Amino acid sequence: MSSTSVREGSLEAPTRHALDWQNPTFYDESILFHELERIFDICHGCRRCVSLCQSFPTLFDLVDSSASQEVDGVAKQDYWQVVDHCYLCDLCYMTKCPYVPPHEWNLDFPHLMLRAKAYKFKQGDVKFRDRVLTSTDRVGTLAGIPVVSGLVNAANRNPLARKALEAVLQVHQEARVPEYHSETLRKAERTRIGSNATGEAAGATTGKVALFVTCYGNYNEPGVNADLIAVFEHNGIPVTLARQERCCGMPKLELGDLEAVKAAKEFNIPVLKGLVDAGWDIVAMVPSCVLMFKQELPLMFPDDPDVQAVKEAMYDPFEYLMLRHKHGKLNLDFTHPLGSVVYQASCHQRVQNIGQKTREVLALIPETTVEIIERCSGHDGTYAVKKESYAAAMKIVKPVATRVDKAAADHFGSDCPMAGAHIAHALGRDGQQQHPLRLLRLAYGI
Repeated sequence: MSSTSVREGSLEAPTRHALDWQNPTFYDESILFHELERIFDICHGCRRCVSLCQSFPTLFDLVDSSASQEVDGVAKQDYWQVVDHCYLCDLCYMTKCPYVPPHEWNLDFPHLMLRAKAYKFKQGDVKFRDRVLTSTDRVGTLAGIPVVSGLVNAANRNPLARKALEAVLQVHQEARVPEYHSETLRKAERTRIGSNATGEAAGATTGKVALFVTCYGNYNEPGVNADLIAVFEHNGIPVTLARQERCCGMPKLELGDLEAVKAAKEFNIPVLKGLVDAGWDIVAMVPSCVLMFKQELPLMFPDDPDVQAVKEAMYDPFEYLMLRHKHGKLNLDFTHPLGSVVYQASCHQRVQNIGQKTREVLALIPETTVEIIERCSGHDGTYAVKKESYAAAMKIVKPVATRVDKAAADHFGSDCPMAGAHIAHALGRDGQQQHPLRLLRLAYGI
């Protein structure tokens, strides 16, 4: 059979092409809409992604209710309904679509949605609310000021204040919003900033890690990063903090503000590259941040050697621990069985193609059973708090919450702290979720 023959689906591993975002044609409206129609027509004829998120049901409903019942019958303006429901989880590309490259149809739905978001942002079609919610460093700095953090947290728990927030900023009054801490992780661990250490290499790992704290892990849930530090040092892995850092850029990427992503990259990459040159590996506890350095920045800046060097040194925490375990360097002296654990593997961890490393680590704990849920939580960081998408986010998380409820496990949570909180919110059990890093720390008794 000729290699150019048309085939149904693709047997090869998917190939991700670089994002040509600095080419003026990237923002050409006619080219963009032609590509949207082409891809939407393929999706309409396939429909394998209907259960993943709200983008696909929205698209198929638009097609089915049109006069022609084909994509050509859908008004171009209605395409934005599909775009706005995509939060770039990447699951359609990585787990469902048979037409991704190297298939000749070259279908990359998430990056097409990103292109549409970037076009929309460049046209100035962006809400003030979205600019605020994606400015995580600025919001965290302001909300984390002592006294201010207490006022912000109190307001977020007050029904009247939440109604006002919905009216002014269009943040759904019932959505779970994170607390802010004035004692941030970087303040609590200031002595680690710029610290030096010697690690014991094992395989590809150097045995010493620089923690990319992340804005969420700094301002909102510093306890999870504290758990990471405790677990890694219990395994003889020294942990340092970068002398400075900014948001990885993922929130701005999802907004389509690619220039802001570039600015974040130009701030973070030189700092992280310096750590890599000094022999440090890099870890981050938020899967989206890891993915940003492992995939999105390398695709946006494929010719930048520093970006590529950071990519090679960036690890998911459980990926790192399992790499050490392969060389006999994981501490297996667990003192506290966990019983039953059910957890959701976050989308942005799954698409890193590292396997079920969290499950593999937790399964090493004696008298512990682990059930993994590989289904999207629908949170996305901002999607689940917006007035217009909160209901859709709750619809997406419902099957996950149902499985957690039926499992009746001793512990539940997610690799993504935001997803874990969203699942707990859907269960009416806010605050009861536990990150796998916390569970590992509990098992060590440290």
